[in-house]
Amino acid sequence: MTSLDEKKCRSCDVGGGLIKILDLGNLPLANSLLSEADLAIAEPRFPLVLAFCPSCSLLQITHEVPPEVLFRNYVYFSSVSESMVLHAKSLVDKLVRMRGLHRGSFVVELASNDGYLLQHYLPHGVPVLGVEPAVNVARVAIEKKNIPTVPEFFTEDLAHRLVRTRARADVVHANNVLAHVADLNGFVRGIRDLLHPAGIGVIEVPYAHSLIEHGEFDTIYHEHLCYFSLTAIAALVRRHGLAVVDVEHLTVHGGSMRVFVAHQDSATFREPSADVEQWLEREQTGGVATLGMCTSFAKRVECIKSKLVEALRDIRRCNRRVAAYGAAAKGTTLLNVCGIGHETLDFVVDRSPHKQGRYMPGVRVPIVGVEQLVSRQPDVCLMLAWNIAEEILQQQRAYRERGGTFLIPLPQWSMV
Repeated sequence: MTSLDEKKCRSCDVGGGLIKILDLGNLPLANSLLSEADLAIAEPRFPLVLAFCPSCSLLQITHEVPPEVLFRNYVYFSSVSESMVLHAKSLVDKLVRMRGLHRGSFVVELASNDGYLLQHYLPHGVPVLGVEPAVNVARVAIEKKNIPTVPEFFTEDLAHRLVRTRARADVVHANNVLAHVADLNGFVRGIRDLLHPAGIGVIEVPYAHSLIEHGEFDTIYHEHLCYFSLTAIAALVRRHGLAVVDVEHLTVHGGSMRVFVAHQDSATFREPSADVEQWLEREQTGGVATLGMCTSFAKRVECIKSKLVEALRDIRRCNRRVAAYGAAAKGTTLLNVCGIGHETLDFVVDRSPHKQGRYMPGVRVPIVGVEQLVSRQPDVCLMLAWNIAEEILQQQRAYRERGGTFLIPLPQWSMV
């Protein structure tokens, strides 16, 4: 293990103690899909190194790409995935019922994307506001889903402006955004200041334990600065007067956790649930909050890479054709780290019209519409978007009925 003496932790700000866990090399930006004109120029590449902070247990990458480069014009639209929309609806219905939300309530989502979640509050008459820095995505939320959306990055300053001009929020959602934030402490202070004294913050993040246990190295890319355990989140929010009051395990994104936070000094504050205490105890006794579990990650990743590359090589030796499904960010990492490109893949299919006609970063494999999976019928399709594999398998029954096979490399190897 190598100590990174020049780096400070993004959360606790302790310097000189980060420990390098995994080095994936210099990779292109995962969501910077290429146009045909882009093929004539070299893509920028940036170091992708995963490190562990022994002081607060936060897993994090060491190189930061400016958020303006990553998020101002974004190609990921949450509503493309039916399972993500249903996942969001289930959460909204639960919160409306449990929190008694009504026309006098106020709900804010940070990084609200195209309104995939907030749209489900509208039938209940609950006023909502989205905060989404990707201008093109925010426009879709406003124009197609009638979700009022502020096209800005969420900061402490924006939180104060929203409180002055609107109100404090009864619910603040932060789904799959905390990992993208460089200024973690400022972001959490913003949540604290925006949240009503009796309100609840709902934070969803991919769970670091699942990342390590299943070798999910493809979920590491430059947009994801941090990978959270409950121990790391609890320490982060506690620093700013908030407390974790409940936690749930989710199966989405290869294993995630939903964390509920509240003002610690509020008259309505309740003690954390038993689940929180048990979860924290498990992490401290040999779990992802300890260095021991993390140190074997690099070896696990090498085994997964070797198995995948060899399997694809064998398939091609038999003159069988291979494509891939899902021009997802995780697909960029997997293809580039494993060196899988034109010599292996004929094309990548994706449902999103915003991605079709472009090329995968780094490996420059063309992205086409999903209808070509059946019309061109490759023998094997590598599942890059494995986090929604069940949804894809249902949608692509025709491909499988005609003899096509999906190779799913993570979180558990399978060919179906």
